[in-house]
Amino acid sequence: MTPDRATLSDSRRPDVAQPEPAADALRQHLDGRWADVRAIARGLSDRELFQPAIGLNQVEQRARVLRQLNALCAEGLTAYGFPVEYGGKGDIGASITAFDMLAMGDLSLLVKVGVQFGLFGGAVLHLGTERHHREYLADIGAGRLLGCFAMTEHGHGSDVAELRTTATFDPATDEFVIHTPEDDARKEYIGNAAQDARMAAVFAQLVTAGESHGVHCFLVPIRDQDGAVLPGVRIADCGPKAGLNGVDNGQLWFEDVRIPRGNLLDRYAQVAADGGYRTEIENSTKRFFTMLGTLIQGRVSVAGAAASATKVALTITTRYAERRTQFQAPGRDGEVVLMDYLTHQRKLLPALARSYALHFAQSRLVETLHELFTETVSSDGRAEYRQGDDPRRRELEARAAGVKAAATWHATRTIQLCREACGGAGYLSENRLADLKADTDVFTTFEGDNTVLMQLVAKELLTSYRDHFGELDVLGTIRFVAGQAVGSVLERTAARGLITRLVNAAGRDDQAAWTDRGWHISLFDYREKHLLETLARRLRRAANAPDPFAVFNACQDHLLATAQAHVDRITLEAFVAGIQACPDPASKALLEKVCDLFVLSNLEADRAWFIEHGRLSAARTKLLPGVVNELCGQLRPHALTLVNAFGIPEPMLDVPILR
Repeated sequence: MTPDRATLSDSRRPDVAQPEPAADALRQHLDGRWADVRAIARGLSDRELFQPAIGLNQVEQRARVLRQLNALCAEGLTAYGFPVEYGGKGDIGASITAFDMLAMGDLSLLVKVGVQFGLFGGAVLHLGTERHHREYLADIGAGRLLGCFAMTEHGHGSDVAELRTTATFDPATDEFVIHTPEDDARKEYIGNAAQDARMAAVFAQLVTAGESHGVHCFLVPIRDQDGAVLPGVRIADCGPKAGLNGVDNGQLWFEDVRIPRGNLLDRYAQVAADGGYRTEIENSTKRFFTMLGTLIQGRVSVAGAAASATKVALTITTRYAERRTQFQAPGRDGEVVLMDYLTHQRKLLPALARSYALHFAQSRLVETLHELFTETVSSDGRAEYRQGDDPRRRELEARAAGVKAAATWHATRTIQLCREACGGAGYLSENRLADLKADTDVFTTFEGDNTVLMQLVAKELLTSYRDHFGELDVLGTIRFVAGQAVGSVLERTAARGLITRLVNAAGRDDQAAWTDRGWHISLFDYREKHLLETLARRLRRAANAPDPFAVFNACQDHLLATAQAHVDRITLEAFVAGIQACPDPASKALLEKVCDLFVLSNLEADRAWFIEHGRLSAARTKLLPGVVNELCGQLRPHALTLVNAFGIPEPMLDVPILR
């Protein structure tokens, strides 16, 4: 017998009494480990300097953002992740949390902070050595040395390994010569470069003794202390953009600019005075990805910022939907509140559910990053950052790439949806949605183009697949996968005992209750595994194909689908773990319903795949829209609670549409 809508779990049915959740209790759970940092950030919103300003021109915006940045530096709120001896707190988790919170206000300030402390400062911190830390970190953290991060080139955006800027060592003078060989090699879209930066962290091909050793990072002064551009450096302003016009993005060219040998950030590779090159990571590809992997904090931060901006848009739109009326319904007094329309619930509530899911996925990412990279104390008493080849780092890099793509794509879709849900009022800058839309749009392509990042996720899955399955033939692999469906889930989640119980208790596909969490997990896990196995089978053909690239290129859509299934699965597992950790029974019950909506709206969107692969019958999937409708109806009374629990500071919501 196929379950119908009446089989929603009894504990979650609307006719069963449930405690009323309080937004404050739910917010405390969402705030998590770094709640104190969130509280400090919320306090900034009481000051006029940090409240949204509408209608400024580019010059005014840039000046205001610089004042905001200097104010944050003066109060010690910018260098949480730096070592204590250089003015920080040695707390990378706090650093990312503070960054997330800035996204609730001026996103130009957010990006300016990210460039200065996350990218420029992060390059010095993670790619430099103790002498670089001593010389630069305190000044960077205090805002006395403003810098930029010059990686992207006009001709090579995502293909960092093929950057054309060169850094050629001259042993006669003990200097590197930084050079832009052609116009396509100019550094492009570089935040802080057009106006404020005095130094750039420049990624260039290191050449010594006539041999290229791949991309490395160099500190290159570009302006003097008075702001005058230095000889050999050319800077141009990128000009007005679709958004983020408080950030001075610029272009950089270098004409045989000489820098001391010590300006190479040489944690992973060193050049001696005679030009000799030395590295402990002999494999150039591994060395390249190790250096880039230390900058993973940027992707995690962008994911969190996108999530925060989305929460602001959902809060404004949901509050508006609770007060705005439209059309009179037969048998009712007065016009109907927008939120009472099923179409409006369908717009906002599944998006709200996905925001909650991504919140918990992001929280897990930050916790893991903090554990792997945070400050420790060495045997001689010095503060340092964990290094080494921890196997979790490779997994973390893939997860960060996937969650960054998911969160930024979700932001783009959801903020547009919110704009439409508020009609013409949503198009006015004064109501913030238009600016949120413009300012977050670029998130899908900076810190890695999302499509490229999802390819990275899939390639990492294939690497793990190869490592685990070795040389099994297709039949052997299929049998292995079939036998490991549950075990693999247990290995990939922190809530192992809980996930074990849920999966073991899952009912058969045609008989499971719609809210059976074990069934949810088994479906998400099956989709990922099936896509991965069939992708591996297709790519095996490339080994003996006359044109391997053609085989690989034909699998691109399959590659992206596999990565998306993986991100959905890890997001669900993080959500389940987050629910289990919630101490407030009423909040926990509400989160269970939100998780149901996240899962079932996902299944509804991909139901054709599950039918095609025999996991759901057509008869059952016909019921899915009605089940999602019912869940929306159950969550409708709690819509305000859910958005208020995000804890967006009220001054950030003080827009005409809500007054």
